[in-house]
Amino acid sequence: MQRITTRNARFQQFQTLLTNRTKRGRAREFIVQGVRPITMAVEHGWTIRSLLYDASRPLSRWAEELMRGITTERIAMAPDLLAELSEKAEGAPEVLAVVEMEPDDLTRLRVDEDFLGLVFDRPTQPGNIGSIVRSADAFGAHGLIVTGHAADPYDPKAVRATTGSFFALPVVRTPSHREVGEWLDAERDRGRPVLVVGTDEDGECDASDFDLTQPVLLLIGNETAGLSNAWRERCDHVVSIPMTGSASSLNASNAASIVLYEARRQRLAKARG
Repeated sequence: MQRITTRNARFQQFQTLLTNRTKRGRAREFIVQGVRPITMAVEHGWTIRSLLYDASRPLSRWAEELMRGITTERIAMAPDLLAELSEKAEGAPEVLAVVEMEPDDLTRLRVDEDFLGLVFDRPTQPGNIGSIVRSADAFGAHGLIVTGHAADPYDPKAVRATTGSFFALPVVRTPSHREVGEWLDAERDRGRPVLVVGTDEDGECDASDFDLTQPVLLLIGNETAGLSNAWRERCDHVVSIPMTGSASSLNASNAASIVLYEARRQRLAKARG
């Protein structure tokens, strides 16, 4: 057990995991805040590198069981420092976890006859990534791919917005559409005909009129620019969400949730015969 009571070098290293994407990526670790996200990380087998806890007060039963159940580094931290790392306006949490990142390997996404995956192209808002992860988990998707120079799924804002679903769903980053295209071509060569379905206001049909029970990779474009030309060329089909009123478009995470729900609705109806 270690103890940190000042803003020493080790504490500053933890701070960079919150604020510095480059250093977070170099360390291959990130800070997880909250009881449910930490619990989900443990339940889904993620590697916990450190547990930071408030040694100035008795721990809850949950925290005690967490400490007993994991063999890892334990660091007793002053409450004010723990509160700073938790990014909470008031009060210090009992425990924070430093968790090892999973590899950015597209083979983490299991592709079979009912595959449902998503691509979020060049997202700018970490919160939108988190919201899409949460919806993807809720509606039975098999993973999310974040492409291009984009917001980081390991940003604490993104991880918090998933409310723990981040640890139940593969989330993979790729530099561009090319890596995803190569992966798709390899899957198709193995006899897994995944359709690439874009979402756009000028789609060829409504999402409800398209068969989403097939193996599908849904594309969600950048919040401002939409789908890139490269991704449009890669699409096998483009669907739209019917809208009324004066709104010109939907938030990216809202659009993703609607199409994911429609895919889930169709698949349940097909299973019921």
